[in-house]
Amino acid sequence: MKKRDLIIYRVVTILFSAFLLGGAEMYFFKHDMLAEMFTSLGVPVEVIYPMGAIKILGVIGLWVDKLKHLAYLGFSIDLIAAIIAHGIAEQPVIGPAIPLVLLIISFIYYRKWLSYQVTAQA
Repeated sequence: MKKRDLIIYRVVTILFSAFLLGGAEMYFFKHDMLAEMFTSLGVPVEVIYPMGAIKILGVIGLWVDKLKHLAYLGFSIDLIAAIIAHGIAEQPVIGPAIPLVLLIISFIYYRKWLSYQVTAQA
């Protein structure tokens, strides 16, 4: 893997992690605001705290090799569902779309890194 690719992977993954951790912080400290938003999206407010905890665990999973694929899968499902929910509620989808784009870029460069590791070992 070129050094440039590794830098892109790390920077984008750090940006994604910061974006999601900032959002998870809202789940715990701005519960009333999020409860209002979740209600407008038709999502039960009981999932706010568990989703915040899962986002934090998912970010940790992105940085642990054995959990990385599961974290990518979980975040992609979460963000696609968020885009659909926002679209149905006729709200802007840019909020979940930005981290989805960052996630896709991170995953592409992670796959490049994996293929480099396999060829370097051969």
